[in-house]
Amino acid sequence: MRMFLAAGVLLLALGIASLVVPIPRSETHGIKVGDTNIGVQTTQNERVSPIISAVLIAGGIALAIAGARKGSS
Repeated sequence: MRMFLAAGVLLLALGIASLVVPIPRSETHGIKVGDTNIGVQTTQNERVSPIISAVLIAGGIALAIAGARKGSS
């Protein structure tokens, strides 16, 4: 089952990347009066919760092991 192995490696890579790479989020705050727009745009970098990263890594390892065992039998 190469599909399990590929999915496991993908989940493992996403889990490791989610620990390191921040996700940018921008918001625009302002007032619009007629055709005039006065505002401020704020940008924040947020990281994924470490619990979610751990679940992704554990799931990736489990799928990779399952795919490797099914493929060798």
